[in-house]
Order: sequence, then C-alpha cells, then structure tokens
Amino acid sequence: MGTSYESPLPTVDGVTDTYEPRLRSEMRIVRGALDRLREDLFHDAFAFRPLPPLAVDHRLVRLLPRRAARYTRWFPHAALVVFTGMVMLATLAHEGGLFGIFAAVLVGAPMLTTLFRPVGAWWLSAGVILFASTLGGYALGQWLPAMLFSHLFVMLVVTLRTRPRVAAEMWLLTGAMGIFIGVFFRTVSRYGSFGGELFQMMLFSGVLLFAVAAVRGLRETKEQVAAQVAVTEVERSRRTVLEERTNIARELHDVVAHHMSVVAIQAEAAPYRVEDTPPELAAAFQTIRENAVAALTELRRVLGVVRSENPDAFADPEAPQPTLDALPALIDNVRSAGLAVEHVTTGAVRPLPQGVELSAYRIVQEALSNVLRHAPGAQARVEVSYVLGGLGLRVVNGAPNRLAKPSPGAGHGVLGMRERVAMLSGEMTAEATDEGGYEIAVFLPVAPGEGAASGEAAA
Repeated sequence: MGTSYESPLPTVDGVTDTYEPRLRSEMRIVRGALDRLREDLFHDAFAFRPLPPLAVDHRLVRLLPRRAARYTRWFPHAALVVFTGMVMLATLAHEGGLFGIFAAVLVGAPMLTTLFRPVGAWWLSAGVILFASTLGGYALGQWLPAMLFSHLFVMLVVTLRTRPRVAAEMWLLTGAMGIFIGVFFRTVSRYGSFGGELFQMMLFSGVLLFAVAAVRGLRETKEQVAAQVAVTEVERSRRTVLEERTNIARELHDVVAHHMSVVAIQAEAAPYRVEDTPPELAAAFQTIRENAVAALTELRRVLGVVRSENPDAFADPEAPQPTLDALPALIDNVRSAGLAVEHVTTGAVRPLPQGVELSAYRIVQEALSNVLRHAPGAQARVEVSYVLGGLGLRVVNGAPNRLAKPSPGAGHGVLGMRERVAMLSGEMTAEATDEGGYEIAVFLPVAPGEGAASGEAAA
C-alpha cells in the first residue's frame, strides 16, 4: 500500500519507443519559434523606433568640418529619402496619369516608413503587394515589379535595424505570401511576379538579406570587441594604479611608521633616563609622544585607504571628524611645540556644513605646520570670521628668526589647501607680506540655511 509505480515507456520488440518524447521536444521548438516570431513581427509592430543619427565619432562625421558635422549625422536619413524619391519618380514616369501617382505612393510609403517604424514598414509593404495582387489583370498589376523592388528594399533596411533572425522571419513570410498569391491569384503569373520566377526571387532576396545580416553582425562584433578591449584597458590601468598605491603604502609603512614609532618610544622613555626630570621637560616629552601616536593612527588610516580598491571602505562613519570646535586644542598643541599663536574669532559663531568645518580645520592645521617648518621663531595669528555668506580664515606669521634654520618642504601644503578651497568653490590667496612673513587668506562660501540643515541632520 502507498507504493506507486512509474509506467515504463512503450516498447516495440523490446526496444524503448522514444517517439513521444521526441514529439514533445519538437513541439517545444516549434512553440518557441512561434513565440519569437510573434515577439519580433507582431508585438508592437508599428511602435515608433526612429532611425538614430550617426554617432559623433563616426568616420564620416570626423572627416568633415565641425560646422558640417551636425548635418552629416543625418546623412542616412537624407540618402533614404532621396533614393525613395527617385524610385517614386521612376514609377510615375513609366506611364504617368492617376494610376501612376497612386502606384508611386504605394511604392514609396513603405520605404519612407522604415525611418520611423521599421517592422511596421514591412507589414505595410506586404499589404501593398497583396492589394496589388488582387487587381491582377487591372492597371496596378503591371506595377508589381516596382512594388517587389520596394519590398526588397524595405526588408534590407529592416535587417540593418533589427536582429538577424528578423530577416529570416521576413524572408519566410514573404515566400509564404508568394505561394499564397501564386495559388489564389493565378492571373498575376503572366506578369512574371509570383509565377515561375518565385524561386529565383526568393533565392536572390535570400542572398542579399544574408549578406546584409552578415555585414551587420560583423559590425556589431567589432563594436563588442572594441568595447571589451576598452574595458580590459581600464581594468589593466586600475590594477596598475592599485599596485602602485600598494608599493607607496609599503614604503610609507616601512619608513615613516618605523621612525614615528621610534620617536614615540624614545619620548616615553626619555623622562626615566634623567633623574629629577623637570615637569616642563616631562610635559614636552609627553606632548611629543602624543603627537607621534596621533600621527601613527592617522598614517594607518591613510595606508588603509591607499591599499584599498574602494577607499570609502576604510572610512569609519562613526569616527568623529575634526571641526572648528577642536581648533583651540590644535592651537594649544602648536603652542606647546614653541610657536606663539594668537587666536581671534569674529562674528556670530554658528554651525556650518561638515565639509566646510573639516576643510577649515585642515587648512588652519596645515598653515600652522608650515609656520613651524618654514618660519621657526616667528609669531602667528589665526583669524576665524563668521560672515553672512560663509566663513573667512586668515593665518599670518611674522618674519622668522634668522638664527633658526627652516625645514625644507615639498610645496604640497599650499597645493592641498588650494584643492580643498576649490572643492568648496571658495577663494584663497597665499603670498608673502611686506614684513617678511607669509599670509594665507581663505573664504569658504556657505548658502543661507545650509549650516542649520547640516546641524539638524547631525543631531
């Protein structure tokens, strides 16, 4: 009970009969082909699909002057319209009269429709042929060759604008339509349209469609290869940059981190090597150690960014970024290093956007570091001005002590400040003063209400 048995496949003389599975498989293939045919030629057949102009980097557009380039991009449209006009004029000039005009319209309408509705143009052309075929012995019967030429032209244009399988589907349906007309409208056969020359016409059109589809496929293959080569080149460049950044990070770690660690250890051990160490000296060594440890922490973060393919992955969203509220601590730290700094704040202090606050802090930090390196013994003044349209900064120092030897620099400090200011669409001047010092003036614009919004978001 409860046991089910699968019925075996029918057998003939002990041999399993696979006719039904093969039939089901063939039915699936036929059903899939019909679904694709419905999708290509029936679903949204008259949808608006305008012929795009030539690309800006097309060879023909590049060869002509810049003024004529914008008109050259519409060369395919103009060529198709001119050719259609020539065919219509040739049809009209064959005999003229009212029927000639009517036949010229029937010939040219599907050709022009390929500019906007390619699949719909094929259906229109097929309808024109069926309509003319029903008039077999009447006046329109003699215009069937021109209409067949128009139909072939429409199929070629549609092949250029659609996928290759659409060409095969149009070709097969055209052959079926030819057989239908040859069977039910025998009077047309005397004009040599769908009678004995049906096979020759299908063979000729099939060769042309295959050639056009092959050219289009070759062009698409070249475009795909070019795109793949471009992607490969970008990937190779990205990998090269990443390797170079890794080498830079390794050098920074091996050189800078090692020396900063030695400085921190020696500064911590120095007070214990001297008996009765003065408190001022111990505090100075403690400041040196704290600065070295802070520099090591910042260096590790920078190394993580340099080594990473995604620098944002190493950005800690919970890590507090320095703002202007931390400016007094920065100035006290610089004062402990021996630099006399005067700090002045004017205007109504208010919260500013985080980017402005961070950039202002970094600019003041870099400016004071430059004073320590390049103007030892000089006095500095930091002015922070909260004005109506933004934030003003001014860091100025006097002449350095002639007996002190300044430290050489690479000149990247001022460049980095300019980049920060430019990123915020601000203004900056950096120039020597008449007294022999140096002055850095910065203005960072802030839109009205932007600071309050950022403050609420942070809260």
